[in-house]
Amino acid sequence: MRITFATEAAPGRQNADADKTTDTTDITDTLDSTDSEDNEDFFGATPDAFVLLDGAGTPAGAETGCVHGVGWYVRSLGSTLLAGMTQDSGTLTEILANGIKAVASLHHFLCDLTHPGSPSATVIMVRRMAGNLDFLVLSDSVLLLDVVGEEEPTVVCDDRVNRIGRAHRSAMDTLAHGSAEHVTARREYVETMRDHRNREGGFWIAAVDPLTAERSLTGTLPADRVRAAALLSDGASRLVDLFELATWREALDVLEHSGPGELIRRVREAENADSDGSRRPRTKTHDDATAAYCLFGRG
Repeated sequence: MRITFATEAAPGRQNADADKTTDTTDITDTLDSTDSEDNEDFFGATPDAFVLLDGAGTPAGAETGCVHGVGWYVRSLGSTLLAGMTQDSGTLTEILANGIKAVASLHHFLCDLTHPGSPSATVIMVRRMAGNLDFLVLSDSVLLLDVVGEEEPTVVCDDRVNRIGRAHRSAMDTLAHGSAEHVTARREYVETMRDHRNREGGFWIAAVDPLTAERSLTGTLPADRVRAAALLSDGASRLVDLFELATWREALDVLEHSGPGELIRRVREAENADSDGSRRPRTKTHDDATAAYCLFGRG
């Protein structure tokens, strides 16, 4: 098996790029999960377990009730989940629930966990065990499974946050990125979306309630049927699902033959060509981007 990943903070917050390549014989030396304190994505792996988190950023001026921040949350939850997948034979849903509960206990007496702005994150978990490949996706990060004999990859993504968001972002989408008006509209949009977070009729994301894990999308495939898997934060999946400059199959080909860093480079190129968001409206011009590619075998 071979695992490659790249992660890059959104330009303007951090300039260094971490692009790591590893195989299962040397995995412990190269798994720095983020490239700086500013990167609110997390990726970690062992030979049989992979986890990706994408922290929900907080705009300037928006309160959170937490003294730690989103970066602390994704690192704490991500490392907890990775340990759980290697040490616990329970379901991924159970491991996620236990992880959310454990991290909530770490800042329970320091932070207001009832605050709607408490740090949160999307989650992808993948584990190979007993001849099966189990997966879990919570919120809008994207899992691609390259299934042997299938022309198109299986795409697993919970798009409820995007469906809810479309009803509340029309004013923000008419404003140029970088303008004071867009900054204000984005903060108002984020605060509106908090009212729909982790409740019926809204969207679900890892935060402080372990029961949220039960809202995840889950599945199992025979491990020998999955040739490869790709885990993408929504900052990396933009090339396909926002800019429409590639298909999911083409994205997998880029990941395999040119590497995750090249996928992120193409995302940045597309973002820079539409820096004011006039052609492809979005919450932020740039986002933290993480892409991981796990090649299990030729099939």
